[in-house]
Amino acid sequence: MTDRKPAVSLAAVPGRRQATFDFAREIERRGFAGIYSPSNTDNMSLCTALAFVTTSIPFGTTIAPIYSRTPYDYARAVAFIHEVSGGRFRFGIGVSHEPMLKTLGIRAGRPLSDTREFVDALRAVPRAGALPPVVLATLRRRMIGLAGEIAEGMVFANGARSHMGASLSALPAGKAADDDFFIANMVPTVISDDVAAARAVNRRTLTGYVQLPNYRNYWKEAGYVEEMTAIEQAIDTGDTARLPDLMSDAWLDDVTISGPVAHVRAQVEAWFEAGIKTPIIVPSSATGNQFAALEELFAAYD
Repeated sequence: MTDRKPAVSLAAVPGRRQATFDFAREIERRGFAGIYSPSNTDNMSLCTALAFVTTSIPFGTTIAPIYSRTPYDYARAVAFIHEVSGGRFRFGIGVSHEPMLKTLGIRAGRPLSDTREFVDALRAVPRAGALPPVVLATLRRRMIGLAGEIAEGMVFANGARSHMGASLSALPAGKAADDDFFIANMVPTVISDDVAAARAVNRRTLTGYVQLPNYRNYWKEAGYVEEMTAIEQAIDTGDTARLPDLMSDAWLDDVTISGPVAHVRAQVEAWFEAGIKTPIIVPSSATGNQFAALEELFAAYD
């Protein structure tokens, strides 16, 4: 088996935040490639804490929504984290998704121009201090191209491995091979000898994503037109309970990892080979919570 380890997605869940720090230290001790915190929790606060509870591991947001705080506020916060962590922090940003924006009472604008304007404004904030590398949430070719133009990296969520070569070709020449340019993908992963049970968990994880038009359009681009068309028809008729049944194993296995330890490790290596420099495992468990999933991941890489 390969010695290359992925990064790990980590969220600080209410009521278990102190325990999250113990897991962060253990992720670092075990030599995983990084800790990246998703936007469904207060990832900026977690990253501030990670600057102090870890000592060497890279970490960052995947992602911080650009509409939820002003560039001025973000600049001062991320410069602080960047400085006190010794430069280990990456500031992953994105426009997020319509359901989350509605929860925040925010109306989405134009993703490409808004992202460009946000990055320009962030870098123009005076006396904030040195800023961390900026990483853009990417999915389709135009945002990938923008990341190659204005950012220090990019991160997919639920990218299709079979389509990754085509996606990375949208970067400026030489950018994909640039060691300083961060390329990551968040991969929902369930480690279990019961493959059907593992796939069922990943299907539940992706049920919300398949209801988002931008993701469906991306997966159509990746070749999954039949699956996405059937899912759209179910959404149109209000039959969302059928969505997991409409997710083919071929599609699911292209965007997630489900199965026993040897299979999981081989699939992580396949993501490296596909051009993803930092696969980020988003761990779930067929039998427990996030912490159980992390323990399963630790055991897989013992």
